[in-house]
Amino acid sequence: MPFHYVPNEPLATHFINVLHLLLPAGEEFFVKVFKKTLPLIKDDQLRRDVQGFIGQEAMHSQAHSGVLAHFDARGVDVTPFTEQISWLFEKLLADKPRKSLRRQHNWLLEQVSFIAAIEHYTAVLGAWILDSPQLDAVGADPVMMDMLRWHGAEEVEHKAVAFDTMKHLRAGYWRQARAQLAVTPVLLLLWIRGVRFMYSVDPYLPPGVKPRWRDYLDSARRGLLPGPWRLLRVVGHYYRPGFHPSQLGGLERAVDYLAVSPAARASR
Repeated sequence: MPFHYVPNEPLATHFINVLHLLLPAGEEFFVKVFKKTLPLIKDDQLRRDVQGFIGQEAMHSQAHSGVLAHFDARGVDVTPFTEQISWLFEKLLADKPRKSLRRQHNWLLEQVSFIAAIEHYTAVLGAWILDSPQLDAVGADPVMMDMLRWHGAEEVEHKAVAFDTMKHLRAGYWRQARAQLAVTPVLLLLWIRGVRFMYSVDPYLPPGVKPRWRDYLDSARRGLLPGPWRLLRVVGHYYRPGFHPSQLGGLERAVDYLAVSPAARASR
């Protein structure tokens, strides 16, 4: 697989690469948290959905870790960035000693609410990657595109599981909105830092080349990346009272892709 799997498009390649930097540690954290929710779930269908969610997230983490191994084989060391992400999930957001069961439960609700907010973003990105023919038109590597679309389709497929679990555990609207307000600026900062980091370690770029906002806007205009207004519009739905992820749609397209995806077949 070429290092710039979107040919001649380092910005698009490295924007997507941030997923590979964030998700191995992130999805391991998701799995740990949702295993703790299983004894608290009284609804049989939701429990089955959570079990499926845990299995899918564990598989996604392994797939993205494989891309990190691909970087390492090219002599690109991403551990300075991924170690920071591991600290975020394994230390900052991890379980903390609590004096009471009530405080432990409240922290679990916070963790689930953070994950539900993140899953909203991954569902939005998943729907976008499933409908991104411009990437194919410019010759994006088909193996990488299949992996991303397989992951994106499963994110769309289970987009409501974390949200439904949050509500089942009686997290209210203000906790939901507060979690999204906390997650949004952190994700934005991590994405900007991640793209800049990948530019700094990219052996195929001339020294001193840096990502520019106008490059991102140009890539978005050409359909190679999700545009800012699309992201703002869809993410804003999360703050509506009465919102549910099923309102985003896209499930039929996701199911259709999973039926033909080589990566999906290999994961079974």
